[in-house]
Parts: sequence; C-alpha cells; structure tokens
Amino acid sequence: MNGNRDMQRQENFEEFYIHPDEPVFTSGVVCRLLEIPVWVLKQLDAENIVKPHRQEGCSRLYSKRELKKLERIWHYMNVKQVKIKGVKVILEMEMKIERLEGKG
Repeated sequence: MNGNRDMQRQENFEEFYIHPDEPVFTSGVVCRLLEIPVWVLKQLDAENIVKPHRQEGCSRLYSKRELKKLERIWHYMNVKQVKIKGVKVILEMEMKIERLEGKG
C-alpha cells in the first residue's frame, strides 16, 4: 500500500466524530475507502470474520472499528498474501494474546 494513501485514509476516518461501534458505512463505501473488492468483503462476512450490522433490505453496515479491522485483514491478504483461512487463524491468535495480556 502507498504510505500517502494510508495517511489520507486515516485523515478521512478522523475528520468528524462517529462512535467506533456505530454501524454507518455501507459495503460500497467500505470497498471504496479501503480499496477492497466486493467479493472479498462478502467472503469475510460469509466466514464470520467480520459481522456487519444488517439493515432492513439486507444492506450491511460497518463501524469504524470494523473498518480498521478490515484494513488490517486486507493488508494480510493483499500485501502478505495470506488466504482467508489464514487470516481467521491470525485473528483468533491475536484475540487469545489480548485475553492473556488482559486487554480483552
């Protein structure tokens, strides 16, 4: 990923206050902001790696916290070439470490 693009993305997230857990970003917006293909987002949802809020009419809404998680996941997949199953394992290990350290 381009460093300037990452910085721009960070600035976009912090431009106005939205509670980190408030589901406000549609899947289309998430795909544009993070440059993630739609099929990847749908697959991550199908694998329960991300759990978007379901709005009436079946649209999925994501929070800022989920966007940050998706950004990390996409880095693993796109830059590190980790497959979805591997991402699942990495996230599970991160959660276990956080619990052991008393952060979760």
